[in-house]
Amino acid sequence: MTPTPFLHGRILTPGGWVRGDITFDQRIVSISRTPADPHDDNDVPLILPGFIDLHVHGGAGVDIMQGGDTATTVARAHARHGTTAMLGTTMTAHDDDIVRALRGLSPAIAQRTPGTARVLGVHLEGPFISAERLGAQPPLVVEATLEDVRRLHAIAPIKVLTLAPEIGQHLALIPALSALGIRVQLGHSAGTYEEGLAALEAGAAGFTHLFNGMTGVDHYHPGIATAALAHAQYAELIPDLQHVHPGAIRTALRAIPRLYCVTDATAATGMPDGEYALGSQRVHKCLGCVRLDSGSLAGSALTMDQALRNLVALGVALDDASDRVSRFPADYLGLEDRGRLQPGAWADLVVLDRDLRVQQVVVEGERIALD
Repeated sequence: MTPTPFLHGRILTPGGWVRGDITFDQRIVSISRTPADPHDDNDVPLILPGFIDLHVHGGAGVDIMQGGDTATTVARAHARHGTTAMLGTTMTAHDDDIVRALRGLSPAIAQRTPGTARVLGVHLEGPFISAERLGAQPPLVVEATLEDVRRLHAIAPIKVLTLAPEIGQHLALIPALSALGIRVQLGHSAGTYEEGLAALEAGAAGFTHLFNGMTGVDHYHPGIATAALAHAQYAELIPDLQHVHPGAIRTALRAIPRLYCVTDATAATGMPDGEYALGSQRVHKCLGCVRLDSGSLAGSALTMDQALRNLVALGVALDDASDRVSRFPADYLGLEDRGRLQPGAWADLVVLDRDLRVQQVVVEGERIALD
């Protein structure tokens, strides 16, 4: 009989840190435990839930919008940095280009390729956004219709959809989109605080890369970011320390109970400095930063293990930081069997050393090659 695989270390469980063994096949079988402190015995590895990234455009030199098997390449690249599940994220583009991207994502969602992170579905970031807050999106925005979203949803399951609530009939669409099982996020929006609050009351669930691509925190004319800080339970944020100042990150951490991290990673992730695709545009990676020709930030080269380290460097406790890269994004999607280490959950694990560097990654019981 084949022995059940196991790992030994300081394990972060829903009830806190324990020291012992975690046994698993595709799912976690058992965790033997004695109480532990993550700061004790630094030679014993840390075992955390695998990271879950709900905003990934690319990696390893390829972009999700290129279609074909790029999603597999991207999911393999991010798995090596501890991401065990992710959403393939689109750009604002012509309809034919979005359809091509979704057709490429569909088989990767239906069946995980060995060596890759699980692709849970699609984050449709555009084209239902404001021309006034494009960020790095091209000027190809359109107003959403329920028919269009249903058509795209039938090609590949949309789990998250970004829209600007102030555009046309978008506010009225939110309940119908939510009924499809789609988490509607507010982003790339020139909306007011009142429009953001109305969208939340209509069923919007979150905010896309908080602070970036949205109206902000003006005490006379508050915008979408203010609505998030005042009312949101969930919002995504890019903690690369380029997109958002550390002071604003700390503000969001205090205000939004389940603030979670995303990478907004582009094709430049894991690649040397140079020029890469971001949808129909070209971006430039230099010294870890990704920008358009204009100099504007255009996604990132962040990985989720670095996101975790950045949070800890800002003073966030490791168990809290882990929740923000694992459990909270799982909860946001309603996934009770991911983002936590407990019997019956998927065996999605990341093993870190005392410097929080990735030593091992397990996706649904499969040990991932890191080189």
